[in-house]
Amino acid sequence: MSLLKSRETVLGLAILLLLALIYSRFPGFVRPASLARVLTDTSPLIILALGQMAVILTKCIDLSMAANLALCGMVAGLMNMAGVPLPLILLAVIALGAALGAFNGILVWKLNIPSIVVTLGTMTIYRGIIFLLTDGRWINAHQMSAGFKAFPRTVYLGLPVMTWIMIVIVAGFAVLIYRTPLGRAFFAVGGNPHAAVYTGISVGRTQFWAFTLAGALAGLTGYLWVARYSVAYVDIAAGFELDVVAACVIGGIAIAGGAGSVAGAVMGALFLGIVKNALPVVGISPFWQMAISGTAILVAIAFNARGQGQQGRIILKKAEQRE
Repeated sequence: MSLLKSRETVLGLAILLLLALIYSRFPGFVRPASLARVLTDTSPLIILALGQMAVILTKCIDLSMAANLALCGMVAGLMNMAGVPLPLILLAVIALGAALGAFNGILVWKLNIPSIVVTLGTMTIYRGIIFLLTDGRWINAHQMSAGFKAFPRTVYLGLPVMTWIMIVIVAGFAVLIYRTPLGRAFFAVGGNPHAAVYTGISVGRTQFWAFTLAGALAGLTGYLWVARYSVAYVDIAAGFELDVVAACVIGGIAIAGGAGSVAGAVMGALFLGIVKNALPVVGISPFWQMAISGTAILVAIAFNARGQGQQGRIILKKAEQRE
């Protein structure tokens, strides 16, 4: 636990140092209103990083999250064009995203296919379904209703609804991870799957629920993304799955499974969000973002390697081992 705390402390200091460097070049970036916009821009990455965290904790990985987001976002746009009320759209995309994630989980669980192979395949399948649904056509802002676009942008207590949704998800995810048997099972399966089996935990079923949770979050993010940017197309969020994995790695989520924290995942996403938003402002080419992100990932992996002697934590109680 001390390693996780120190990692989060180091990441927090890195974020403060980054903000200080940006402030020296462009003081306006660190104004509250500007930082609030950065937080809003980073909200989709934070939400997806939490879903990816659940999957990685169980020794798996989901490379189809961005494609899931794109498909659910396109479905949300098509439903809006058909006149479906917004509450039903939200329920539909969350359910669709969960179903797509569950499909990944079933393949990993029942067929014992490595998750990286499964999600590479479904990533392509989900993108292909978008093309089949639309013949490659876009949905533009003028084709979306005003209410559909306005909901995530509506400001409440100084922050857009999109940001408040992210905050609620972070809080709820923390409760799930740290206070429920399923959350403890995520850590147990990733920390020592053989021991988890002996305590009555189904490794495959736990991984299935992790994929399903990640898919549901991707589905919700699909609507938020399309509504906020007022556009939906086949390649929406292309490559975003790499940012999601990078946020988790930078945040200290152990790729080997069983170790990580919600705060770490959030801070890893914030680090990347600040880098992405700050580089154009201070006059640095956006292409440096990839180099900076890659360097941060290598540093994070090296830091993680130092703690491999300390196995991922397993949170179990005797009474819960028999559940």
